Amino acid sequence: MTAQVSSTPAPYVEVVQSEILAHVRNHIGHLTLNRPSGLNAINLNMVRELQRHLDTWAKDVNVKAVVLRGVGEKAFCAGGDIRSLYDSYRNKNSLHTAFFEEEYALDLTLHHYPKPVLALMDGLVLGGGMGLVQGADLRVVTERSKLAMPEVGIGYFPDVGGSYFLTRTPGQLGTYLGVSGVQIRASDALYCGLADRYIDSSVLPDLDRALDSMKWRTSPLDDLKAQLERLSVDTLPDPPLKKMRTLIDDTFNAQTVPDIVARLRATSDPAHQAWTNETADLLHTRSPLAMAVTLEMLRRGRALSLEQCFALELHLDRQWFDRGDLIEGIRALIIDKDKTPHWNPPTLDGLDADKVASFFINFKPAGV
Repeated sequence: MTAQVSSTPAPYVEVVQSEILAHVRNHIGHLTLNRPSGLNAINLNMVRELQRHLDTWAKDVNVKAVVLRGVGEKAFCAGGDIRSLYDSYRNKNSLHTAFFEEEYALDLTLHHYPKPVLALMDGLVLGGGMGLVQGADLRVVTERSKLAMPEVGIGYFPDVGGSYFLTRTPGQLGTYLGVSGVQIRASDALYCGLADRYIDSSVLPDLDRALDSMKWRTSPLDDLKAQLERLSVDTLPDPPLKKMRTLIDDTFNAQTVPDIVARLRATSDPAHQAWTNETADLLHTRSPLAMAVTLEMLRRGRALSLEQCFALELHLDRQWFDRGDLIEGIRALIIDKDKTPHWNPPTLDGLDADKVASFFINFKPAGV
């Protein structure tokens, strides 16, 4: 059958593309976040679509592995669609509650998935994007990768399993990343154990071709590793965090966030003074309450299982919209865009240890 060309103009029809693209090629299920105008930020519908495909492919003997990626060069996923959460809370709807419950369930699915998952972390990988990739078996970064758990900057805490995967990084690096919200690049991601392999972004099309034509010879995971081995770069410049590791460990091991800032200000080594002052200045712009709760959450997360960490984060979530700084952070940075959030308390000096502790009352990890 051949296409017929109409002699009369067709009426305009708006084509709405799916925000999740799903294909199976050569026994590999490909899941692509397709919301480039929003830097592939995930919303509840995307969470549900991802979960649906993963559940289907888990039972499909024709699917041997899964690949996760994002459309475009700017971002794998810049986090959750926080505007929709703000609107839901303000309108007294339940979307914001459902979103976190289902997002965490999706992240846990990826951590326990019965088939190997390859995550292509090209571009921004922030917040909810980190939740999607940290459960993958093979986490690939490129020269465009920028990873972060930046939640304290909007008055929130690093969730989506952050209390688990940040606390499994060397020393106090995860505490530094969670309390400050800073971005790191490929070499630091590998050093922290938040990524497994590096390939140049120019090689991504070659990887696709290799995946489409590869032969399944051993286990699916070993077969995927063999393809990555041929394309990976093993030697990268020294990670900046490696040079700062001793200072970070000494500083971010402090008992409280004000103590961390005091240690940063007290550093007298000229070689590190610019970094310590810059870091201290950055912490003064973050939500004091969010940083304090984050610090306590990470301290507890070291002793918890993956499932217990997600349960702790959900426990905090259920209080945070009413008692935390997230709504104000979204207002200042996304809604009004005045970039002057009115944190409560406004400064670290106003932190109330009892209020911080109150967020953790009545949380009892399952199995303890």
